[in-house]
Amino acid sequence: MNTLEHFDWNHSFFDLGPDYYQAKSPDPVAAPYLIDGNPEAAALIGLDSAEFARKEFVEYFSGNLPLPGAQPLAMDYSGHQFGMYNPRLGDGRGLLLGAAGNGSGRPWDVYLKGCGPTRFARGFDGRATLRASIREYLGGEAVHGLGIPTTRSLAVIGIGELVYRETPQPGALLVRLSDTHVRFGSFENFHYTNRPEAVTRLADFVIQHHYPELANEANNYQLLFRSVMLKTALLIAHWQSVGFIHGVMNTDNMTLTGATFDYGPFGFMDRFNPDFTPNHTDGRGRYAFGRQAEIGHWNLAKLGETLTHLIAPEVITEELEQYQPAFNRIYNELMGQKLGLEILDSEFTTLVGILFHILYQNQVDYTLFFRNLSAFPEEVPAALRQGFDNPKDLDSWLDMYRKLIEREDPDLDERTDAMNRVNPRFILRNYLLERAIDKALKQTDYSEVERLRILLQDPYNDRPEIFSRYGIDPEVYAAATPESHIEMRLSCSA
Repeated sequence: MNTLEHFDWNHSFFDLGPDYYQAKSPDPVAAPYLIDGNPEAAALIGLDSAEFARKEFVEYFSGNLPLPGAQPLAMDYSGHQFGMYNPRLGDGRGLLLGAAGNGSGRPWDVYLKGCGPTRFARGFDGRATLRASIREYLGGEAVHGLGIPTTRSLAVIGIGELVYRETPQPGALLVRLSDTHVRFGSFENFHYTNRPEAVTRLADFVIQHHYPELANEANNYQLLFRSVMLKTALLIAHWQSVGFIHGVMNTDNMTLTGATFDYGPFGFMDRFNPDFTPNHTDGRGRYAFGRQAEIGHWNLAKLGETLTHLIAPEVITEELEQYQPAFNRIYNELMGQKLGLEILDSEFTTLVGILFHILYQNQVDYTLFFRNLSAFPEEVPAALRQGFDNPKDLDSWLDMYRKLIEREDPDLDERTDAMNRVNPRFILRNYLLERAIDKALKQTDYSEVERLRILLQDPYNDRPEIFSRYGIDPEVYAAATPESHIEMRLSCSA
């Protein structure tokens, strides 16, 4: 395992040259301290988790000491934000230190978020709040625990300084890991400034480092676009299946590897509502739960526009036409798994459509409904009926559902086990996250951050020994969101 002074660094993005970034060191901070370190993330980059305990850890990752071997840079990119093009984005408060690996698999980018202003900061302070840093730290772990591609985080580091947003708040740094930080907006930046050669070079970089199997293909740029399209469809289908709402699906928040990226005002569905977005600045609901698949297509179309000097426009259109069928196929498979069904025909489609209608009409908790459904048809647990104002809606649907189960004649015990492997018992409900943040802010108590990280490593199973060690009551953490916290909405800076 590596120590802090002996990472296996890769600086391939730095080698692209200054057209793609600003080289800059992080700004020092006052009195940095460790809020939580993530041993699972440390293993990804071959770092011995014992390094968290060294005083040098917070000094290196806060910018107070230069991290040996790092070559920090702020990436240049633009993007479409809420449908409008913004040419002045870039890493205004973050720095890519380089990529590091553990000797197996591809290396992970190591990135500091909240480490001071760069030339892309647009007048802002370049810092991050403790609140936002904890949200991203735990959000990534929650999504990873559900088996969905995402960034991870190595640590949250408090900086002993106030950050001014709507009110003064404690500041922090997030050490983020990602398989890439190349975004759709990275291509837009060069396309809209009429630098097609820079787009080509960036596409070659992505192929070399993330899609090497395409390097020798004659139509490699078309295949690159197809691969990104399919990974994006896969990602959003998984979001939809678990009730995850990203909240800010701007093109600068979409990566070329199809990973969940940049956790702002995200949330998990409480009561089923396809019109819900956790982003209170999104008044028109552009990024609402029910529109995420559509926005994925829109964003891919914007990426496609940047590649028209490499791929014929009509070919890009043909590729984009495969997005919705790919999404539908993946999503149906995931819903079949959630319902414990394998025959995905028109009767299945009708069943799912009616289910979402009655969940919406009765304002039923999305996660708990699917988790409780695994006991059916042997029993109809009382918990399954919770939230249904009109029980006849549920009974009528269950009759349809029973017929589809019976036609497959499954082993019911195996079916229950399979459903419980895909329908989580625990999700990162925003009220749980806010409770952890409140303890951190008001009591300087970070135990709940650690507790949630441990819980979310396996959101499907009770783990009595671990729960006892960390003081986790599964009935509390698996409970429905309290009425007062239903559909919490947050700002992008929260």
